[in-house]
This record gives sequence, C-alpha cells and structure tokens, in this order.
Amino acid sequence: MKNIFAFLFGSLFSLGLIISGMSNPEKVLAFLDIFGTWDASLAFVMIGAILVAFIPFQRAKRHPITLFKEKIELPQNHQIDQDLIVGSLIFGIGWGIAGICPAPALTLIGLGYAQALYFIGAMLIGMILHRKIRGV
Repeated sequence: MKNIFAFLFGSLFSLGLIISGMSNPEKVLAFLDIFGTWDASLAFVMIGAILVAFIPFQRAKRHPITLFKEKIELPQNHQIDQDLIVGSLIFGIGWGIAGICPAPALTLIGLGYAQALYFIGAMLIGMILHRKIRGV
C-alpha cells in the first residue's frame, strides 16, 4: 500500500512540476535572470508550495510519525556551517547553469529529454566524489 501511495504522490509531484513550468529549464533560467527579462511566475509556484506544505511540516515537527506509523527522521543539525554554505553554493551554481535540479531532471527524462542525462550523470559523479572525499 505504501508503494502505491508513493507512486501516486510522486506522479502528482511530477505533474505539478510539468504544469508549473519548474521542469522547463528555459523558464527556470528566466526566473533566475533577475537583472534581465525576469519571469516572476515561479515565485508564485514556490509560494503556493510553501503554503501547501506549511501545516504538514508543522505537524511533522510535533508528531514525527507517518500515517503508516513509521518514524520521520528530522534533521538534528540546525546550524549554518561551512558544509551547508558550500553545498548551497554548488547547488545554486548548478541550478543557474543548467536550469534544472534533481526532481525536474528526472521529470525531463520521463518527457524524453535525453539532455537531462548529462545533468544526472554530473550529479551522480558529484555524489560519488563527496562520499569519497568525506568518507561517508
């Protein structure tokens, strides 16, 4: 049953990415181009996502249990440290160059955009390098 719900909600999320334009690299790059021809429409998508997610996240903080009675592992580190800053910079630079991030990249593969495989390949190499360097 959990896998069916995971599939349904993952499909809904993918559909939301497609409809909102979050999986369209040109639209994302236009959103990031604040000094050029800025397209603010994705800001409304993000605000809508925050509004939809706010109450469930507050509930998860108070009662970290799923509907299937499984524990929700919430982050314990609340500090802004060097790892967070460097990781955020790498993510932001990659997002700004490619116009996509991990979830939309997977959506793009499903839509037949083979170019997303370059992004996913680079992402996987980065993950492997991180594990080797950090010994995680």
